[in-house]
Amino acid sequence: IGATGVLVRHDALPVPGGEVGKVGEVVDGTAAGDAFRAALAVAVAEGVDVVKDSRGLALAAAAGAHAVSVPGAVPSLPTRNDAENLLPEHRRLPAPAETEACETDAALRDDECPLRFGSRLNSMKERPDLWRGRERLDVLGMVRRLSEVEGIDLVDFNYPQHLDGRKPKAVTGALRAAGLAAGAVAVRFPASRFRAGAFTNPDPSVRAAAVDVVAGACAWAQSLDASAGVIVWPQFDGYDYHLQVNYSDAWRRGVGAIRAALDRDECEGVKVSYEFKPTDPSSRFALVPSTAAALALVRDVNRPGRFGLTLDAGHLVAAGENPAQSAAMVADAGALFGFHLGDVHSKLAAEDGLAFGSVHAPGALELVFWLRASKYRGHAYFDTFPEVEDPTREAAYNVRAFKRMWSWAARLERDGIRDVLLNHDAMTSLEMQEGLIDLTKP
Repeated sequence: IGATGVLVRHDALPVPGGEVGKVGEVVDGTAAGDAFRAALAVAVAEGVDVVKDSRGLALAAAAGAHAVSVPGAVPSLPTRNDAENLLPEHRRLPAPAETEACETDAALRDDECPLRFGSRLNSMKERPDLWRGRERLDVLGMVRRLSEVEGIDLVDFNYPQHLDGRKPKAVTGALRAAGLAAGAVAVRFPASRFRAGAFTNPDPSVRAAAVDVVAGACAWAQSLDASAGVIVWPQFDGYDYHLQVNYSDAWRRGVGAIRAALDRDECEGVKVSYEFKPTDPSSRFALVPSTAAALALVRDVNRPGRFGLTLDAGHLVAAGENPAQSAAMVADAGALFGFHLGDVHSKLAAEDGLAFGSVHAPGALELVFWLRASKYRGHAYFDTFPEVEDPTREAAYNVRAFKRMWSWAARLERDGIRDVLLNHDAMTSLEMQEGLIDLTKP
């Protein structure tokens, strides 16, 4: 159409709702054009060249196809997941820039993992008899020891425990010398001040102090250029007895304190994520005990793109949840900022911190599959507790295990696992996994 614009074409996509392999029924055309244009706008906002790259129009066509399958205007507007499930091979658009990987995906084979890896720094003080270095295993000595682990790229620091009293220049110098980068600054509220709660404490001066701690962590995250920002574990925000807490008031206090922290100048431009744990010796019942409750917290805090969740596989199992399902839910909500990996024996309230995939190998594979499917590009952090094992060997094993499962997930994708999932076909899925998961492989 010449100087007046550009005409771009894309094949129509099937209307959902029919039997497998068949097209569903067109129910109502209302809002189909609105859905199409909205999806196209999303693609443009995420950097897709809709003239040269067919994925933008594909998403738009899928949104329109979904819209005509549902009566009404607003009810027919699809979620992103609704539209992407209609795309060929269910491909997703690239993730937003805030979750960029260390390498561009285009430079990688389909089965190569683009994530960067971190591992629990405090584990490096275990088994000092195996440490060949000359440094004391203080914080910077542990950084040096962690640098010997093949495949580890990032260091997460606890705040204030690891960083209080240190200078940013000394820490960044130690990271540079070790060939590592900062992953996140993880808030650990000191028990001496926050034993009765941090964000939800009845005392407003204590809540204000909790806000100060998060602001201090944000300042460190800025100084260290921590790629995952700040992760908050609110281990004391909970209760032990029935009729101990007013749940509604505690929730409102918590939301208000988190908002106050995010709105501090120190936290401007820093991603802050909440790492819930359903139960802990510090608080037998957490005020945020599940993935659904954590998503409700993200909704109520209402700082999109700045406040999200870091999920922990051990915490999810302790909550009676499936880590893979939680990862998919939170990713679909655009709130998956980080993931802590490990394994547990599923005993009540136990957090074993075992090597990744060592107990629940199929569950670990499914988790990696959904992280891959959701285009997760945060760093993979191993929150494990090797107290008897050599911590460097254990960390290296975790990296190899994750990368191995990433390649297995790619193979399942190529073999058509998504159609199997759409049909809820357990036996075909098990047959596809047969021979894939073998813990005897190096």
